[in-house]
Amino acid sequence: MIDNLSKRRKAFRARMDLCDAMILPGAGNALTARIIEEQGFGAIYVTGAGIANTYLGAPDIGLVTLTELVGTVSAISEISDLPLVVDIDTGFGNSINTQRTVRMVERAGAAAMQIEDQVFPKKCGHFAGKSVIPLEEAVSKIKAALDARENANTLIIARTDARAIHGLEAALDRAEAFIEAGADMTFVEAPISYDEMQIITKRLSVPQVANMVVGGQTPLTSQADLARLGFSMVLYANTPLQAAMRAMSDVLGVLKAKGDVSSVIDKLADFKERQHLVGKDSYDALEARYKID
Repeated sequence: MIDNLSKRRKAFRARMDLCDAMILPGAGNALTARIIEEQGFGAIYVTGAGIANTYLGAPDIGLVTLTELVGTVSAISEISDLPLVVDIDTGFGNSINTQRTVRMVERAGAAAMQIEDQVFPKKCGHFAGKSVIPLEEAVSKIKAALDARENANTLIIARTDARAIHGLEAALDRAEAFIEAGADMTFVEAPISYDEMQIITKRLSVPQVANMVVGGQTPLTSQADLARLGFSMVLYANTPLQAAMRAMSDVLGVLKAKGDVSSVIDKLADFKERQHLVGKDSYDALEARYKID
């Protein structure tokens, strides 16, 4: 298992060097991760916002704890062989806290971790009212994260939220400082135009992350165009969650109004499909293997 995980991390690092706009849908739980893998995607983004929304029923305002995050990563790692890119928010404290966070999340199965420079408690990158910590403190946390990882192929992705607060130039300056500190990739959150995205990839010397948020600040851009710009990773962090929220609301609305779901059967996974998606056949095989006669 450890050897396979090490190989997965090495292969994922090599993939990021291709700068071909690999799409990573987000999962806040293991069921979503199973569906992402079933659909043929090559990696999963473990989304802090998704965990906050699904596990806590709360917005992305820094309420998720390290224990809750590690539990989610462990659950997904248990059922998926895909590389996991994990949102560790602000590292759950200072540089020392960040080191503990990196060790715990890496051991839970992460292939990469994204740490951001917001003031704790953080907010969603597309919310108003954000603040960033001093650059020196942010650099210290990145260095601490790099020192804490046990596998050199575990990627440390340094995110800055300075674009929305201090402008693009300040965000780029921060990203360059993060690269100088050793960050494997950088993530300038919430650029507001195609031109800004182009500036990001031209100026910064390591692989870059684009975040496609429906209703967010960054224009939705095709994978082909993002690849032409030179982005390595494209996050659709909460697209699966948004689809599930709408579907649940629609079906439950019909159930409440009509007293049954016969008119929306086509919107439901049937019993066989549900058991397939949770891997029941594999558990049946295990029961048969270990059955006591």
